[in-house]
Amino acid sequence: MAWFFTKAALLTFGGAYAVLPYVYQGAVEHFGWLTAEQMIDGLALGETTPGPLIMVVAFVGFVGGWTKALFGPDALWLAGAAAAAVVTFFTFLPSFAFILLGAPFIEATHGKLQFTAPLTAITAAVVGVIVNLAVFFAQHVLWPQGLGGRFEWPSALIGLAAGIALWRFKAGVIPVIAGSAAAGLAWQLLGR
Repeated sequence: MAWFFTKAALLTFGGAYAVLPYVYQGAVEHFGWLTAEQMIDGLALGETTPGPLIMVVAFVGFVGGWTKALFGPDALWLAGAAAAAVVTFFTFLPSFAFILLGAPFIEATHGKLQFTAPLTAITAAVVGVIVNLAVFFAQHVLWPQGLGGRFEWPSALIGLAAGIALWRFKAGVIPVIAGSAAAGLAWQLLGR
């Protein structure tokens, strides 16, 4: 887990939204630390709090440590807590190193086109990565069993209503999230 999350921090640009598909692929598809449904639940949980990256990677670490019973079947909580701590530490270690080692260099090159142009290109690429994450979320929420499975109409309708409320009616984010959560809960409790 330490090596995987160090690579995630080193090899991705653009913050949480750029790294999450990579974390999903590694944690679910490659290592099997958690299921796709657990990962989507963790992503949803992380989005309800400040700092979604830290919440999601800690969640992945905890569930992965618990699932793999790192310290045996009688210490599941301890295994989860230890894995969450390792994952969190190694996710942020490269960032601290970059900041401490790179900040003086960035300040010295401020305003020089040969150094700022690549950063502009990276910023443009990050926009593409964020669009990729939006497609990733849509695919896994609307087709939870894969593209060959059934389409989740309630999720699509709640998402559409939330989008309209935000863009057309300029509703606040918190009321939209609360309304969407209430609609999803009502669907789960009453609709099925």
